[in-house]
Amino acid sequence: MPDHDHGVVDPSLLTTSRGIWAVKWSFAALMVTAIAQMVIVYFTGSVALLADTIHNFGDASTAIPLWIAFRLARLRPSKRYTYGYGKAEDLAGVAIVLLILTSAIVAGYESVDRFLNPQPVQLLWAIAIASVVGFIGNELVAIFRIRVGREIHSAALIADGYHARVDGLTSLGVLASAIGIWLGFPLADPLVGLIITMLILRIMWSSAKAIFLRMLDGVDPRIVEEIRHAASHAGGVEGVSDVRVRWIGHWLHAEVNLSVSPELSITDAHELARAARHEILHHLPYLSNAVIHVDPVHQSGESFHRIEKHVHDDLEPHFHP
Repeated sequence: MPDHDHGVVDPSLLTTSRGIWAVKWSFAALMVTAIAQMVIVYFTGSVALLADTIHNFGDASTAIPLWIAFRLARLRPSKRYTYGYGKAEDLAGVAIVLLILTSAIVAGYESVDRFLNPQPVQLLWAIAIASVVGFIGNELVAIFRIRVGREIHSAALIADGYHARVDGLTSLGVLASAIGIWLGFPLADPLVGLIITMLILRIMWSSAKAIFLRMLDGVDPRIVEEIRHAASHAGGVEGVSDVRVRWIGHWLHAEVNLSVSPELSITDAHELARAARHEILHHLPYLSNAVIHVDPVHQSGESFHRIEKHVHDDLEPHFHP
């Protein structure tokens, strides 16, 4: 079988290019949706529809931090940022969570204000059409962003997709409130608004958990076991002592300690490590890289790398874990 490369740069460029492509098209779709709704707001004077339109503009604006993050991820590592700029995607995820929270605050405020200051609404049929347009536009964008986000393992893009879905539900809420007003129940508007606020908060909490888990380098324990299993396929590996996995953007980076025979030469141990790395990257395509450390079988694991308490260069007694 011919040799092939599993380097860091090329796969990252491929997926971030797809991420940028997804962000651009979803931004365009949401802007068209919001502009269409704004025209109807102008003629109807509907505050509920205005709030929904603001939400759609806000959802479109979440594309900006994502676009910046994906562009940064394409830059080569530097002397200062030796792992590259993939972590910028985590910051974009935080910005998106804050935008979802802002949407919840705005929706809640508008709903309470409607209870305290009822306002007449005109052209209910136009509001109904605008709400359906808003729902269709947001749902198409949500499906698109979530699908691409899962393809490239981007928690931020998936969170942004759920944000678009929330705004689609907001649009349906506007439709429900318009029907309620038509049936002679004007309080339907603020009641639906409060329900939508709760839905937004629920989505925000779910998205925040995913984003902050990624920021803290939390991974599914099954991934660690998959790495152990893949590394053990390389001939000559007698054990896998330590496995560490962390997120860099939407890619995973692994560090693995292998136990091998102390009889191996440096060249043979290097080839074995290379084979183990290939097995890991071949079986787990979402890994950007795997750093392999080879230990003799009787001194394998991080505990053997500890440097005990010592003194040198006029320093205080210290040790290195």
